Amino acid sequence: MLLECVLAVVLLSLALVLTLRFAAPPFSALMIERRIGFGRSPGPYSAHYDWVPFDRIAPVMVLAVLASEDQNFLRHHGFDWPAIQRAVDYNERGDRVRGASTLTQQTAKNLFLWPGRDWFRKGTEAYMTVLLETFWTKRHIVETYLNIAEFGDGIFGIECASQRYFHKPAVRLSADEAALLAAVLPDPHRLKVSAPSAYVRERQQKILLQMKLIGGTSLVKAIP
Repeated sequence: MLLECVLAVVLLSLALVLTLRFAAPPFSALMIERRIGFGRSPGPYSAHYDWVPFDRIAPVMVLAVLASEDQNFLRHHGFDWPAIQRAVDYNERGDRVRGASTLTQQTAKNLFLWPGRDWFRKGTEAYMTVLLETFWTKRHIVETYLNIAEFGDGIFGIECASQRYFHKPAVRLSADEAALLAAVLPDPHRLKVSAPSAYVRERQQKILLQMKLIGGTSLVKAIP
């Protein structure tokens, strides 16, 4: 019975990953989580989500998330082991916790998984990360990440964020705008695109610098 259950889970996860390789997801696990969370709070909640293909996202936006979230994206296979080791060393020394999740890990988490930090949850994330790296292209991983990322309360995906904050489609975002959007991704509820703090502006400038240092938009053209 246990073996049959495991086999069923494996086949179901494979079918889901393969289906979403060719079809846009109608929603993500993060969207469901936010809907449930706001359901416990007073006041209405409205979620906005509009999928756009990779070629309708400005290359500078792709570059901005690579620069800010995962500079080794094209070189790793889902896990950035040197970054993970640096994070472990840093966390052992200080009180603050530093993460080392790749774009693939974040995509797996936001698209499929429930919140939590237990070992079962982490193991499931690792399993789904391997599936994405095996059956999806790097380009589709970035495309999905940007389409389901949260940029503010109820603002999911780069197209909705671009329309909401800059009144233009995502394909027309400037480098400054892309860096500002990437700057709030670590905590889009505390860090605001519409009212950027000094910390957000500092992150924006650092991201702009890194965008140049890692190769500019020519790096985006090299994504397979």
